[in-house]
Amino acid sequence: TAATLTNLTSSRSHAVFTITLTQTTLGEDGVEVSTVSRFTFVDLAGSERMKKTGAEGERAKEGIKINEGLLALGNVINALSDGSGKKKQHVPYRDSKLTRLLQDALGGNSQTLFLACVSPASMNSCETVNTLRYAHRARNIKNAPIQNVDAAVLELQKLRSWSSVLQQELVQLKFAKDQSD
Repeated sequence: TAATLTNLTSSRSHAVFTITLTQTTLGEDGVEVSTVSRFTFVDLAGSERMKKTGAEGERAKEGIKINEGLLALGNVINALSDGSGKKKQHVPYRDSKLTRLLQDALGGNSQTLFLACVSPASMNSCETVNTLRYAHRARNIKNAPIQNVDAAVLELQKLRSWSSVLQQELVQLKFAKDQSD
């Protein structure tokens, strides 16, 4: 935590918090089925304008790193939100640790909620407009989450179901044969 001209108690960092939930249930045929969900909460540091923050030395280096991460994230958002419909574009997830951590949340098999915090103060109007543009581009990302199913478990369920049907038919055939005798 360090003070700048724009914020007296800035943490000057991004924060990423991930919760993974696993639910295991017993299916109709006695097979355990696991459902895994991941919640990723992200608090991004605001962009740093050296002139406005008055940062020097170590604080200036921190601001540069913050801006690099935000730029990489912006590039990923631009690549994912490009709705041109043409050929698939390369998404530069590996350009920063932040984008690598958020890869699943941004362009993966997930639903994503993006909250943008802005300031009503006229002195922050430039940052507010840039934040709203950033959020608008993020809004254009289209994910289509689907439930991933383990193929082996699915095949096992089908085979058990088929086995049950065949056993019932066998019992019916034996019963019909006993009735005819």
